[in-house]
Amino acid sequence: MATKTVKVNNINCGHCTSTIERELAELDGVTSVKADIDSKTVTIEWDELILAWTRITDFLDEIGYPAA
Repeated sequence: MATKTVKVNNINCGHCTSTIERELAELDGVTSVKADIDSKTVTIEWDELILAWTRITDFLDEIGYPAA
């Protein structure tokens, strides 16, 4: 398992955090997601054998929350 925290500057509300957490959790290989409004960060834990980090960052772009 791998864990990374990324800055996502356009997290502005609870809806943003819910959307990020729900959408990322649906990716195969993601085991946990925590988005934080105050720090504007997203911490993701995933299985690198199933999912590449670039797919996660590309997916964040796709859902409108690009990593800084």
